[in-house]
Amino acid sequence: MFSIGDKIVYPMHGAGTIENIEERKILDKVEKYYELKIPIGSITAFVPISRVEKLGIRKVVDVGELKKVFEILNKDQGAMSSNWNRRYRQNLDKLKTGDIFQVAEVVKDLTIRDTTKGLSSGEKRMLEKSRQILVSEIVLAKNICEEEADNLLQEGCGI
Repeated sequence: MFSIGDKIVYPMHGAGTIENIEERKILDKVEKYYELKIPIGSITAFVPISRVEKLGIRKVVDVGELKKVFEILNKDQGAMSSNWNRRYRQNLDKLKTGDIFQVAEVVKDLTIRDTTKGLSSGEKRMLEKSRQILVSEIVLAKNICEEEADNLLQEGCGI
């Protein structure tokens, strides 16, 4: 179980800080929720504590693990399907895991593909979302502002 002040990652949404733990009644069921403040986009999410494991909620990585993220970002593009629909599903599956290394792979592969062959509109949205997820975790892991984190991501290094 996490505590107020913990920095956690909510897959498909990004990293945030637990601001509060509260009980909420939804459809006649009372349950405890984490109130999660995600700095990118000023989003507040309510995460049911009973579903934390199933949702893949995890702590934000440390600086050492961020080094591995930037190593992934600097590698060559992995094997990707030429079929955009298959590629989209594979990347979506990676994002759903919440694993920062898989999110980094999606960012890297889609960025390379965007510069070489272009992306479908769905893949462009996915690239933007995956970048946002990665930036949100860099912000909290390094305790820096969004602009600095985005610059680090653009550079692909900086740890």
